[in-house]
Amino acid sequence: MLNIFTLTNGRLVQGEIDSLEDLARFQPIWVDLESPTLEEKRWIKQHFGLSIPEDAMDEDIEESARFYEEDNGELHIRSDFLIDDDEDPRSVRVAFILNQHNAELRSRGVLFSIHDEDVPVFRLLRMRARRAPGLLEDAKEVLLKLFDADAEYSADTLERIYDALEKVSTQVLSGEVDDARASEVLSAIARQEDMNSRIRRNVMDTRRAVSFMMRSKMLNAEQFEEARQILRDIESLDSHTAFLFEKINFLMDATVGFININQNKIIRIFSVASVALLPPTLVASAYGMNFKFMPELDWTLGYPFALALMAASAVGPMLYFRKRGWLK
Repeated sequence: MLNIFTLTNGRLVQGEIDSLEDLARFQPIWVDLESPTLEEKRWIKQHFGLSIPEDAMDEDIEESARFYEEDNGELHIRSDFLIDDDEDPRSVRVAFILNQHNAELRSRGVLFSIHDEDVPVFRLLRMRARRAPGLLEDAKEVLLKLFDADAEYSADTLERIYDALEKVSTQVLSGEVDDARASEVLSAIARQEDMNSRIRRNVMDTRRAVSFMMRSKMLNAEQFEEARQILRDIESLDSHTAFLFEKINFLMDATVGFININQNKIIRIFSVASVALLPPTLVASAYGMNFKFMPELDWTLGYPFALALMAASAVGPMLYFRKRGWLK
């Protein structure tokens, strides 16, 4: 899918492109390519003179090749954007290309974004730019606002994680955590820990991208200050992710502690049962000896007496353990 975005009366207007001839009708500031076909890439090359690298969306690209500037003035940024999905949380690699200086190409002043699937942050920016005139001024502003929205999206996701952990805390601190509930709690904690880790990695990537934009001297004074504000927001997100990691570790330790307590209860019951059965076993062993002269062998009540003695030797320790509270 190839989408063209132009500024009309200060608002971002979207147009879909179905052919190469359609490109000539627009003067875009942003061209968004979602899972572009070979034909769409050919249109971009023919009209804008821009070649999209084959490895633009590769996940395993070297870190040193994610932020760089070509000799022809093209600025390349590859950054990850978070998708908060309960079933499949993930990050999407997005490649940005921006020609700032080469006036010989139609791509000058146009931001190109290439990605494999729709990104929530992109939808958020498009919605805001349609409703708020003057929000965007040029392609650099679009790129900066995308990173700003990405930081905000991460912050909203962190709030959702905190709310989920609050529910887990209520379950754990209630003190009634059996093995089935402990399994559910551990699963929920693991999901939130994974998402928190993804956010931490995502904001770190956003920080690097914004810092690269600042170092490249592509921003004007107002945009530079906005970039600094984004970095400050990211710093606050870092501290919040660290706080959530501590909370997650506490809940994990508390849940594991309850599991150990439940296991200790079971082991204690088996231990008490084993100790309680030792005296009857001793009595049975005594009367199982093969000595010729044993007074009870010829006694009519010898067998009931032995059974009663074994029962009493078992009940006595059990009553003692119950009085001490070891059977609870």
